[in-house]
Amino acid sequence: MDKLIAEFPDNILKALEIASKSSLVQPKNELRNIVVCGMGGSGIGGKIIGQWFSDQLQIPFISIQDYKLPAFVDKHSLVIASSYSGNTEETLAAVQKSLDVQAHIVAICSGGKLFDLSKRENFDAIVVPGGKPPRAALAYSLVQLVNILIQLKLVNKEFMNDFKVSADYLEKNSVTIKKEAKEIANFIGNGTPIFYSSSDFEGVAIRARQQLNENAKTLCWHHTIPEMNHNELVGWSGGTNDLRPIFIQNKTIHARNLFRFNVSKDVMKEKCDGVYTFNTIGDSKIQESLYAIHLLDWTSWYLSQLKKEDPMAIPVIDYLKGELDKF
Repeated sequence: MDKLIAEFPDNILKALEIASKSSLVQPKNELRNIVVCGMGGSGIGGKIIGQWFSDQLQIPFISIQDYKLPAFVDKHSLVIASSYSGNTEETLAAVQKSLDVQAHIVAICSGGKLFDLSKRENFDAIVVPGGKPPRAALAYSLVQLVNILIQLKLVNKEFMNDFKVSADYLEKNSVTIKKEAKEIANFIGNGTPIFYSSSDFEGVAIRARQQLNENAKTLCWHHTIPEMNHNELVGWSGGTNDLRPIFIQNKTIHARNLFRFNVSKDVMKEKCDGVYTFNTIGDSKIQESLYAIHLLDWTSWYLSQLKKEDPMAIPVIDYLKGELDKF
């Protein structure tokens, strides 16, 4: 897993090359909404890019993690199916429903049933390199999701440059990034981590939670500010020393949310052993997000080493899939 995490900047560059060689069919009908279907490491990209382009897209964008599709999906919908293996049953079920209502479908996969379905039903599939755990292939899905939006003329192509800038920065500053990741892992220790972010960085916080779940076999949760100030902050009256709040502080945070961050930290410090804050680095939301993702991926690996857990093993999910096969 440490080698896979280290490959993140290079994966970005390889994904850009794949994107440059792809050519997608334009929709027959006007697009009125976008739905990204995907689970786990394959699906989190949809949440993240939806937040990247919330102030750019002129049509609604949602991310779905289920077998179902919203009732509004029809021939005016763009459905992006993201399944790294190509065999994710929830995503395949959603694609079948998309076919039934004649939505415009584009798939991102390394092969599998989704690729076979794309050939049979004649919709575009962008094929990425296989052989990794889905959570280690996030660079490929992020780049291809943006590539799809660009090719279908939904966002400006200039955003692709942010990926190149980020890949270069992450590669050149790997030592510093790993050093802070180790600090965060040591801060967490045997405690329960809680990631807090502004609303537009929630996808990054979810990704962090997923990585600690899978790589470090650690339960944790996340919340966003200002929403948590209306509910969870009250719950901190029952805070305990084993809780480890970690604040993801981005450059463009609303001034009043930054104030909320600081007040919330003061409340938490009265109830636990400390609060950790790190600042994102980059000149855009994309660059800041990729920095935070890479930093927290490394954090999950260092925490797995502290806890003496195998970051590659996911026996519980393997068991679940085996039981589902019997259903």
